[in-house]
Amino acid sequence: MREAAVLVVSYFLGTVPVGVIVGKVSRGIDIRDYGSGNVGAANVLRTLGPGPAAVVFAGDTLKGLAAVLFAGALVQGAGRPIIVVIAGLLSIVGHSASPFLRFRGGKGVATSLGVIIGMDWLVAAIAFGLWAAIVGAFRYVSVASILASLSVPLLMHYSGALFGRPVPSTYQILALAAALLILARHRSNLKRLFGGTEPKIGQKVR
Repeated sequence: MREAAVLVVSYFLGTVPVGVIVGKVSRGIDIRDYGSGNVGAANVLRTLGPGPAAVVFAGDTLKGLAAVLFAGALVQGAGRPIIVVIAGLLSIVGHSASPFLRFRGGKGVATSLGVIIGMDWLVAAIAFGLWAAIVGAFRYVSVASILASLSVPLLMHYSGALFGRPVPSTYQILALAAALLILARHRSNLKRLFGGTEPKIGQKVR
């Protein structure tokens, strides 16, 4: 019963529509009606500016981190890593398919970052550094998000050789699943990239 309750709470942590709440509170708008229509920090940045975007990014990241820490604190024993992994994955799914948004949502990048922070902060820091470097070089958040997410399973797989401490195989499976989900959620971005219409960071929308 405890494990089931943890998983339910983890999912609903992910469903909190931070982007929609920030849009309503800061400007009285529904962020889904502007820009790409996405509820994530990138669309909030283009629509509302860096302050609200930072709040959304932090809030979405904390959802994933809270789910992992909550599961890790309440579940012990041999099954703990598996419950932590499922809890993290459910928070990402909740963010991407929130019942408060008719089972739609964001692309899961920030929430996935929070999950990875809770599992291995060093891997998360390197992936975030890669994301920031790609954004700085090319100004495409979508490209940075896809490449950074794909780097996480590799970093975890080789963590023993790179950092001297291997990551549990269950965590590696979660990282791969999250990367594939993020890739799938960026299908429209990839189409715009190939079509030359993908907006760069810093471009505002009316």
